Amino acid sequence: MPAPEARAGVPAQRAVLVRMRAVMPELRPSEQRIAALFTADPGAAAELSIGELAARCSTSTTSVVRFCKRMGYDHLKELRMDVLRDVAREGFETAGLPEVSGDVDRDDTLEDIVAKVSLAETLSIADTAKVLDVASLQAAVDAVGAAHRVDIFGLGASSFVGLDLQQKLTRIGRTALNWADSHAAWTSAATTRSGSVAIAVSHSGSTRDTVEFLAIARASGATTIAITNHEGSPLVDHADIVLTTAARESVFRSGALGSRIAQLMVVDCIFIGVAQANYEESMEAIRNTYAVVHNLRTRRP
Repeated sequence: MPAPEARAGVPAQRAVLVRMRAVMPELRPSEQRIAALFTADPGAAAELSIGELAARCSTSTTSVVRFCKRMGYDHLKELRMDVLRDVAREGFETAGLPEVSGDVDRDDTLEDIVAKVSLAETLSIADTAKVLDVASLQAAVDAVGAAHRVDIFGLGASSFVGLDLQQKLTRIGRTALNWADSHAAWTSAATTRSGSVAIAVSHSGSTRDTVEFLAIARASGATTIAITNHEGSPLVDHADIVLTTAARESVFRSGALGSRIAQLMVVDCIFIGVAQANYEESMEAIRNTYAVVHNLRTRRP
């Protein structure tokens, strides 16, 4: 079986279900339906014949063959074998969690919701750890560590991730700005220059305002970093460094549940890498900021 096509800064071999989720926005509608069937219930989908897959997804066997090749396989049986391996791996990684299947449903109990959300977030972190390219992460850590200013922008759930990174970097004495408004973000991006870093956070990588922010920052001379779930997205076209997540989407607030926890993991890795590279200085800053807040709080009547 040929290895899936490699991209710069991205591991050549990923779990097949992770790859399906990553490329789904780029697929044709018929191929998206096939990918959705596999990711929704991989064990059952892997037992279907090519004709059964085509019928279940209201498409042709030619589309199934094309989908297999898009995923890097010459034959359906090879894809099915790797899907079953993924199912076994996920079962091992979540052995301590309650057994649940499928997305959150309108009739689920609160116990079901807790089980399904915890499962999705556990797998989002595990999958992201596998696909996160360490060389790209190191490049991001070096760039942020050397930057005289870091601008961060994301919309929706991604904005909270940007705020988290901004607060962490500020606590160790770094100049970091998180922008909640796109016009303000664009204005700031236009003032960046060599030695600055701009970080864009977007699960889809297609949010127009976020893409524009990174494009403006790059044109101004900043080193640009994209944190996204989709390596083939428009955001990546404007990024010097790409950090890819592998989040599980949900029908409720699509992308926001799994993507946020995966993005926060990446943000934590960046922060810890920067802090570790300047260990004594960072630890002193953390102690000082803790002492200031603690002393002011204890002095209050």
